[in-house]
Parts: sequence; C-alpha cells; structure tokens
Amino acid sequence: MAVPHPGDVLARVVDGGENTTQGGGVSADIRLPRLRGPVEFVGRTAELSALRRLLDAPPCLILLEGEAGIGKSRLVTQLLAGMPGHRLIGDCDDVPEPFPLGALLDAIRGSADRLGPLNPVAGALAPLLPELADRLPAAPPPLADPAAERHRLLRAATAVLAALTPTVLVLEDLHWADPVTCELLSYLGTHPVDGLSVLLTARTPPPGGSTPVHDALARTPPWAVTRMPLGPLEADDVRRMAAQTLRLDDPPPQLTATLLDRTAGIPFVVEEVLRTLAERGGDPLADDSVPFLLRDVLLWRLRPLDDAAREVLGAAAVLGLAPDQGVLAAALNLGRTPVAAALTAAHRAGLMHDTGQGLRFRHDLARQVVYDLMPRETREWLHLRIARVLEHHLPKPVAQLAHHYRLAGSWTDFVRNSEAAADLATGRGDDATAARFLLHTMDVPELPRPVRARLANKLARAAIDGLSQADAIPVLERLLADRGLPPGARGELGLMLGRMLRQQGEALRGYAEIERAVPYLRAPRRRAQALAVLAAPDTVVGRHVDEHLARCAEAEAAAAASGDPAADLAVRIARASLLLELGDPAAWAIIAELSASTELADRPREHARACLNWAQGALHAGHVSQAAALLATGRELVAETAYERLSPLVEATELSLDRAAGRWDGLADRLTRLVAAAERMPVTLLDARAELATVLARTAEGCEVAAAERALRGVVADARRAGAIWPLVQALSALARLMLRRRPDEAAGHAADALALVREKGIWAWAAEAVEVLTEAAVAAGEPARAAPAVAELAAGIHGRDAPAARAVLRRCRDLISDRHPT
Repeated sequence: MAVPHPGDVLARVVDGGENTTQGGGVSADIRLPRLRGPVEFVGRTAELSALRRLLDAPPCLILLEGEAGIGKSRLVTQLLAGMPGHRLIGDCDDVPEPFPLGALLDAIRGSADRLGPLNPVAGALAPLLPELADRLPAAPPPLADPAAERHRLLRAATAVLAALTPTVLVLEDLHWADPVTCELLSYLGTHPVDGLSVLLTARTPPPGGSTPVHDALARTPPWAVTRMPLGPLEADDVRRMAAQTLRLDDPPPQLTATLLDRTAGIPFVVEEVLRTLAERGGDPLADDSVPFLLRDVLLWRLRPLDDAAREVLGAAAVLGLAPDQGVLAAALNLGRTPVAAALTAAHRAGLMHDTGQGLRFRHDLARQVVYDLMPRETREWLHLRIARVLEHHLPKPVAQLAHHYRLAGSWTDFVRNSEAAADLATGRGDDATAARFLLHTMDVPELPRPVRARLANKLARAAIDGLSQADAIPVLERLLADRGLPPGARGELGLMLGRMLRQQGEALRGYAEIERAVPYLRAPRRRAQALAVLAAPDTVVGRHVDEHLARCAEAEAAAAASGDPAADLAVRIARASLLLELGDPAAWAIIAELSASTELADRPREHARACLNWAQGALHAGHVSQAAALLATGRELVAETAYERLSPLVEATELSLDRAAGRWDGLADRLTRLVAAAERMPVTLLDARAELATVLARTAEGCEVAAAERALRGVVADARRAGAIWPLVQALSALARLMLRRRPDEAAGHAADALALVREKGIWAWAAEAVEVLTEAAVAAGEPARAAPAVAELAAGIHGRDAPAARAVLRRCRDLISDRHPT
C-alpha cells in the first residue's frame, strides 16, 4: 500500500471541508490588518518583580515551571530584555544525544573573552569544549572511578561558571535535560557560586510523576531553590491581549469569557487564537468565531500553503522543533531551494519563527498539532526516511536514530541504536541516560531471549545507583520469571534486582532475591559482593545473626578466591558493620585499619557509605561519641564528592544522633522535613519515619498523643509489610513506651512483640527499651517478678558484649525489680 505524502494528507484535512470552529462561517471579506511580530507582553507583573529581585541578589537558583505554552520562555525574554549585564543562555533538546552538560556547554561556548582566572580542575571540560581549549587548563588524566570522574566534571563546570561571574545563567526546557546537567544543578544548590544567578525553566511534572531535574532539585536543601510556578492568565490579562490584538478599545466580557473557556488561559494558545481572529477578520465578538482548539487555529494557518509546502512542513514536524533543511531535502528527495521556500512560506503563515539560527516551530504545541494531523502510516514512513538519512551522519546521532526507528516501528534498528546510545552514555558515566535508553528496548516485542538478557543486564547495572529503579524492577522480575533464562544471567539479574528492591525500601523481598541469586553467580567477585549484602543484620526480619555470620564467612572466602581488592574491601566493611551490631569490640580495630588504608581512601564514595553505616551501627549499640565521629567523616566525604544521593542518609543519621544525645529542640520539625525529602530515597524513608514517630511519642502531650500513636502504628504496619527489622523494633518499642501509662497491658504486648523479633534475630542490644517497658509495666502492676525472665534474657544476650546503652538499661531494670522485690 502506498504511503500518502504529508502534503496530500494535510491538504485533505485543511481543504476537505472540515469546520475549524464550533459555529457557522465567518465573512472572509472583512479583514482586520494582518499582524506582524509577537503580541505585546501582558501580565506577570508580580512574577517579573520577584524574578528581578532574586537575580539582583546572587547567588540564586530559580526554577520557573508550568505546563506547555504557559509562557515560561516569553517571561524569561521579557525579564532579560530589561536587565543589564552578561547572561549565558542554553536550551535543552527534545531528543538529546547522550552528551553530558549539553545545554550548559552551548551557553558558555561563546564566552572565551570573559573568562577570568581558572582553577586547574576546569581542564576537565577541555575535551568537551574544543572552542575554549586555548583558554582552559590542560585536561587532567582520566580517573578509574566513573563517579569520581563525573564529580570532577561538575567541579570543572562550576569553576568555569565562577570565572564568568557576575552573570545570569539561563537554561530552558530542563524537562529534557541530561542527567549530568541535573546533577550539576543539584551541586550548585549545595555549592552556590558567588555572583552567579541561575534561572531554569521546565514543564510541571504530571500528577504523581516527576522529571530528573525535579528529582535532582528535591535533593537540595529547602532554601537552595526558589520555585516559581506559572499558572494560566487572569481574565484581565486576556482582555488586554484581546484589546491589543483585535484593536478594540474595550472588548466585551463575553469575548474574554469565551477566550478563557476555550484556551484555558494558556498564553500561547490565547495569542494564536487572537492572531487568527485578527487575520481572518469577520466579527471577532461573535461567540462562534472563536476557534475551539489550537488545532483549529493551525488548520487555518495551513490554508495558504500549497501541497509542496505542506509536505515539507509535515516532514519538519516529524524531524523536530528545529528541523535541519539538509535532512529534510534528503528525506523527501528534494533540493534545498524548495525546502527553504516551503519553510519560508510556513514562516509567513505564522507556523514558524526565525531564531536567528534558522527557522523553527513557534512552539512544541504547534509542532505536535501538525504531527498529529498526519495518519500513523505517513508518520512512520517519514520517521524511517529521516532515520535512513541520519545513518550517514558522522558521528552517528544514535539517540535521534533510536527515536526515529522506534516511531517507525523498525524494532531491530531501534534496539541497535538504543544499545549504542546506552553504551555511549555509560562510557561517559551517565548511568541514568543509559537506563532510559535500555528501558525502552524492554518493550520491544519478539526480542530474542539472549538479546533481552544482555540488555537487561546492562539496564540493571545502569539503574542500580540511579533514579530508574522503579521502572527497571518490573522488567527484571518478568525476566527472572522466565524458566529458560541462562543460569549466569539469572544470578546477575537476581543480584541487581535484590539490591534495587532493598534501595526501594523492600527489605525482605530484596534480601530473598539476593539469596536466590547467590548459587547462580559464577564469578567469586560477584558472589563476595552478594554475600556481603546478606551479612547485614539490621535490615531484614526472619534471619538469625548466626546466618549473617555464616554469610560473612562465605563472603570472605569468595573475596579471597577472587583476588579482587574491591570485593575484599566490601566484605571487610560488611564484617565491621556486623560486629558493631553484635557489640564485638573487634569491630573498632577493623574500622581503624580500614580508615587508615589507601584502599578506602582511594574510594571516597565507598568510604562515605561505610562511615554512615558504621555510625548507625554505633548508635544501635549506644556508642554516641564514636557515632558522631564517624558521621562527621561521612558527612565531609559526601560533601567533597558531591554524593548527593547519600544526603538524606547523612541527615537521618545526624537526627538519630541528636535523639540519642538528648538534643530535642526543633528535632520533630527537622525530622518532618527529612521525611518529606526522603520520599526520593525510599531506603531511608522507614527509618526516618520511625525516628519522627519516636520523637513525637516522647514529646507528645494531650491531643498530640493520638497523632504520635497513629504515626507509630503506621511505621509498624509498613515495616512488617517490607520486612524491615530495625524500624519495626524501634517503632514497637516506642509504641509500647507510649501506651505504658494509658494501656499497660497493650504496652506489654507491643514490647513482647519487639522482644520476639530480637530473639529471632539474636542481637540483644536492640531489646533494651522493650525490656525496660516490660519491667516498668510489671513493677507498676505490683508484679516485678513477671519481668525477671525478660531481664535475664537481656543480661545473657549482652554478656561480654560492647553495648553501653543496653547495659545502662539492664542496670536500671535490675534496680527496679530489686527495689520492689527485695531479696
């Protein structure tokens, strides 16, 4: 079947008698003067004033957000037109190649003459900015750790921006930003540059969703980012636009109300509707003369174009917002002259505008309407034609090729280019972009099993430390349900699925997946890493500490067999964490040895994670001062390496330390903010909620008690579902404490539940508060002997252990019993 050309299709749609309004015809003989140039800017007075104040007081980081067409870019243009000084401006592409910091590099390329003295680290940008090679320091040698390499790139970008201050950096359409750009913005939020004002625009995420830039900014302190949402225009602004465009002194309320109703107050749509009314003439006050949708407006604008121009315009809509004339000419087998003439005609019709660097669609909404007017078969044909042309470009634009092949339904070509784009992103340390490309390949029908397993393995590796875990988890679960999956792939995918589940807060499911994966892991290095995870006792219910010790011993044997220093280091860190929880003094010797080692010093992010884990273990055992020292080191390493993903864990540990040290002032408010931020890092969420509920329970008075009880019961329910033992024991013990004076029998029941969990785990230092509540309940009931078995279990469990907090509780319990039950 012949595929219709876009020009033929658009001609039938435009000229085939479709009524472009909701009412009857309008006289074409009465025409208002045709407009030239954009409608004068109206409204947004408060936003302009607020933005000027912020930009006048750098450093600042501002996110201007709203739906498509709401006027973000127009507001930025109006803002900058009235401000003196230097500015750097970059735009994100809708189909970007996997190239880090693309929009930022575009913004600073032409600023060589403004560069001041540069920090040597700025040389890391030299390979990405050949235009500034003579102004930048020499590129440093590459680093072995991709995370460290990326951190150095962020520092380099920050150094170059500092050398360009004072300036305003404007980055537009950040909903399309590459992950490294998003990471840089998060870094600037916590490391502001003197004299630098950063203004970002992005579309508002869909309800319940997010975008990488919103996720990145959510990891910054609450004060770091000023968020300015833009809403629809008010009625008075629409009335002013109508008066200006239609040259009416006082547009009637009916017209303003109709415009608001039919455009939702979206400025771009209002402007396009009004321009069409002015061009079309007739009675602009008649209700039926107002187009109902942007589609109607663009159908009107398409009418003056001939078939050839419509054909080119349709192909341009498939190619993108700023179509390349050479690609269009090759795809349509036309010369450049007719393509340029067609786009010029579209410009005259108000469908495109001249940016000074070529013609582009006036807005992505306009491009999308033209795209949607063509039938699916025509679009697929054009995507395929464009992809075939792009195949001959060097270097190959693999991201664009993947995009066009996917929409053409050419699945083999799509998978080939998506994998190439993912490999390119991985090579640049951009795991999040790699995961995005690989996720799309998982939806390809009839993908051969070996290919699907290979791509899934790459996906898991890319997603394990990124923000794509929630999307990757169901993909891996479906693959592991396939009984024909090769054993090696089953082990690797199971390990990575288990790690992702744990990071998503699914403690027991993640632990079980890793347990199932271990027998299939062939490489000793991978077995050692998996077994080291299984050695951690403070995450999962249903496993006794003896099992964790056995797993740790197996991990040590596998690490020795592997000869891999990284595997050996991971196992030694896990051994120290396990011994800390057990109250074994040998833990401190391992920690001291590792802290002084070059192996850990050369891996600062691993060092940061280790210190934070050790600080938590020290708190569980009651070593407050040691926990504070470990936390301080971990916090410093997180800041030095810009390891923003660990920031919630740093804050959670800090707040747990404050509670343990009795620093209660403002603690509940700080924990409340942490819980809100921890939504982005589920692995810390339950622990943060348990801490908050515990603090609320300890400080609650009057009606606040009921709220604290609800918070604790919520943590208990969610921790039981997830199989997360530490927040479960903590919340049950705190709930028992809260109920002690109101419902002592219920308090004893909760304490007994906590004690049963500790008994099942075998780490008795965790039982201290539960035993204390049982003792106080028994003493209050005049039956102190009833608490004796629990106190004896605690004494036996911590005998010979380094557990100062539990020992203090044990002494108090014995004193309570002896006071009421003298021998």
